[in-house]
Amino acid sequence: MADKSELLDQLKIDRSQPESSGVSVTTVAIIVVAALVVGAGAGVLLFGGNAPEEVRAEASPERPAAVEPSASTTNSAQATPAPATSRDDRILNASGYITARRVATVSSQITGLITEVRVEEGMLVEEGQVLARLDDELARVDFDLAEARLASQRAFVDNVTANLAEAKRVYERATQLRKENLVSEAQLTEAAARFDALTADLKRARSDIDVLELEVQRQQERLDDHVIRAPYAGVVTVKNAQTGEIVSPGSAGGGFTRTGICTIVDMDSLEIEVDVNESFIGRVFSGQRVIANLDAYPDWDIAAAVIAIIPTADRAKATVRVRIGIETRDPRILPDMGVKVAFLQE
Repeated sequence: MADKSELLDQLKIDRSQPESSGVSVTTVAIIVVAALVVGAGAGVLLFGGNAPEEVRAEASPERPAAVEPSASTTNSAQATPAPATSRDDRILNASGYITARRVATVSSQITGLITEVRVEEGMLVEEGQVLARLDDELARVDFDLAEARLASQRAFVDNVTANLAEAKRVYERATQLRKENLVSEAQLTEAAARFDALTADLKRARSDIDVLELEVQRQQERLDDHVIRAPYAGVVTVKNAQTGEIVSPGSAGGGFTRTGICTIVDMDSLEIEVDVNESFIGRVFSGQRVIANLDAYPDWDIAAAVIAIIPTADRAKATVRVRIGIETRDPRILPDMGVKVAFLQE
């Protein structure tokens, strides 16, 4: 500290003393300052190896400092084209939804109490598979009654057939005896009348059998109406009713009557429906190749083709609906999914 004070004192200019003819004080001060600067630089060179680890780590070439990207670098990255997907072939883009051409809410033809439901959401069903059953006690009694009547009529026909056979033999014998004058004409006529009457009874009895057979068939149909079956193969998407509820083919008063058992979708009938602005509908034609991308799987290109252009426009939206067939069957494709399509050049 003493040395620094002496040096500072030497830098002061004493105006009271006359200027000497030798080296001026200012010159001496400049030399001293230069000497201090040179000394400081030498100290840095000599003791630089003892710098802290953090400082040396930042200066180490193994850990280069982060460099902010320049404006030119950023613009170059944004201008990089997409992978080669031949986007030049895409002449029109549109959006729509996956729809099913075969979708049905399965119900019953009669009103009845549900006694059993055999389906759940997501279940695969085959054509004709039993989905639910209704209470069929009364229908089963009617069916059994019709079968009993049919059996009784068939027994009656057998009885008439036997009587007719006997009447035929009597008539034939009376005819032979009449030729020999062993019986009267009245006896022959009576035998003939009985034979004709039994023949008519047999014909009517057989007709009654046909009627009763139709009645049995009708009662069988009514009994089968209590069993609800799948109209086609598909997937159950909605379960609408539970055991113990009332189901009816038409809406009944109140909120306790179901109008359907479940909803079945035929997954093989899935297609795409899009609305194309009527200003660009001229670019679309039947059979045109299409690339579809689901909103859920945007990187998955699905091959498709235009099925038909619906020949009517929506006045409110100024669009025309286009049906597009999907050439890929995949469980990831689900009804009502959002989809974007690109129409390709011819």
